Amino acid sequence: MLHHRIFTRDAADAGIFTRDVTLSPSSWNAEARTFSVVVSSGADVARQDARGAYIERPDINQNWRALVGAPVLNSHQRNDIKNILGSVIDVAVVGKEVHATIRMSKSAEGEAAVQAALEGHLRGISFGYRIDATKESVEGGRRIVTITKLTPVEISLVPIPADPAAVIRSGLPSNDPAITDRAAINQEIRTIARTAGLPQSWIDSQIDAPSPSVEAARAAAFATLQLRSAAADSILVASAGIGGHDATDPEWRARTIGEALYCRMSGTAPSDAARPFAGLSLIEIARDTLRLRGLSTTGSPATIMERALLSTSDLPAIMADTVNRTMRQAYTAAPSGLKRVARQTTARDFRAKHRIQLSSAPTLLPVNEHGEFQSGSIADQEETYKLATFGRIIGFTRQAYVNDDLGALNDITRRMGVAAAQFENQFLVDLFTSTANISDGHPVFHSTHNNLAGAGAVISEASLTAGRLAMRSQTEPGGQLIDATPRYLIVPSALETLAEKTITSIQARAVADVNVFAFLSLVVEPRLTDAKAYYLAADPESIEGLEYCYLENEIGPQVFSEVGFDVDGIRFKVRLDFGGGWVEHRGFWKQPGA
Repeated sequence: MLHHRIFTRDAADAGIFTRDVTLSPSSWNAEARTFSVVVSSGADVARQDARGAYIERPDINQNWRALVGAPVLNSHQRNDIKNILGSVIDVAVVGKEVHATIRMSKSAEGEAAVQAALEGHLRGISFGYRIDATKESVEGGRRIVTITKLTPVEISLVPIPADPAAVIRSGLPSNDPAITDRAAINQEIRTIARTAGLPQSWIDSQIDAPSPSVEAARAAAFATLQLRSAAADSILVASAGIGGHDATDPEWRARTIGEALYCRMSGTAPSDAARPFAGLSLIEIARDTLRLRGLSTTGSPATIMERALLSTSDLPAIMADTVNRTMRQAYTAAPSGLKRVARQTTARDFRAKHRIQLSSAPTLLPVNEHGEFQSGSIADQEETYKLATFGRIIGFTRQAYVNDDLGALNDITRRMGVAAAQFENQFLVDLFTSTANISDGHPVFHSTHNNLAGAGAVISEASLTAGRLAMRSQTEPGGQLIDATPRYLIVPSALETLAEKTITSIQARAVADVNVFAFLSLVVEPRLTDAKAYYLAADPESIEGLEYCYLENEIGPQVFSEVGFDVDGIRFKVRLDFGGGWVEHRGFWKQPGA
């Protein structure tokens, strides 16, 4: 008879009167239609009752022969004969383990179970039992409940891992008259849990207590609600005492709890103010926002979340803050190369923004003997562009909130941040490579502007010298020389290595070996599709050129939240007011390459 590993439950899943073992397909005897299984090894199981957590320890010395003839069921279901998949034909204690042999039925259900086991899809075995006698002790500060007498009543085939909510936990045989009373108690316990908003794990712990009762369940529910209320109050008190903040202030709460959720999603350390909220789940936060507004905090997790979303609670604002923080982090982590050579500005509204091109005052002339000043004029050209609004709406469902699925929220919001940055980056690249005419009727890079090389050449000292000379020769519309000193070398990815070699500073041993272009900063823009062209650019702080613009006080993407009607949850709107254009061509030079 083969040995198999016993599966036991941890504290989170504790409480059901079943124990899981593993079914080995290799023990299948096709002629006898039998499998060999390990029923028990006497392993400890963490459980919980009305008095709290404890360790259940079965005494291996039991009357296991009571299992002979017991049914093999489909996941402990006893409400239909179709759920009988076979029976137990033998059982014995082998060392410190209880082994059994089960014979499978030839029914359609039995054949399906055998096939699933042989294919490796079904490997779980769980046995149900009734506790007849126990004794308690304490070891290392833990309560130990030893089962001195139990009656095994059935074995079930179950999936791995077992689903606690789908298991019938009563170990009583179907013809036992106590089953009716136990079912009524179980139903009342479930009603108490729904009213108090307690989870399935709490229901399991009450139903699977050694002596379950409605009175004990009510007392346990009341104690749990008291602890929950005390915990929420302690969070508020602790937070209110940090920096003298009013913990009931909606803006402060949205910002602080939003930070705590963001830190939980990103793995970063929260501030002192946000730390008390860092361990809360979305359901706990929703319940706390309801309690602060004086609204009911009872009901199932789904009910709590729905109430928080549809009421005047602070939950939508908190989630918007969390989304905004996560999106901003991803947005700033995806910079554009061209932003280094462009100038950032803001606009008060969406009207066309007029920019005067570089010009200078007229040349100063001597004042004659009569003290008369001669009049002059300023030559100028005007470029215009304006902001536009871009954005998308996404929804985060109530189910995701109930499941506390922060991983999905983190993934979505980070993608939104990256998408916003990518949009801006591509917007600038499209401007940079555009062949559209500016105000003088020519494209930005044109021979008329003296910023386009006449013949193609690869990156070299000679080509960069020609570009620098062209930029230093630029004049403003009045004819005066301007300071258009090159500061950046802009290349596509294909030219990155060559550019690095060309401008890398080396320890020269002779004057001829000095790299005169080591002062240039390399800007690699992978979105440039022309693999041969490269550019020189002046410092945008010295001379205007390419410009990008945000709406005043709304730099970067902005997040807004709304409880959705067509989306069962919260909808987030990401809005970006952004624009840009060329306001000056003299600070750039293009080499089409060769």
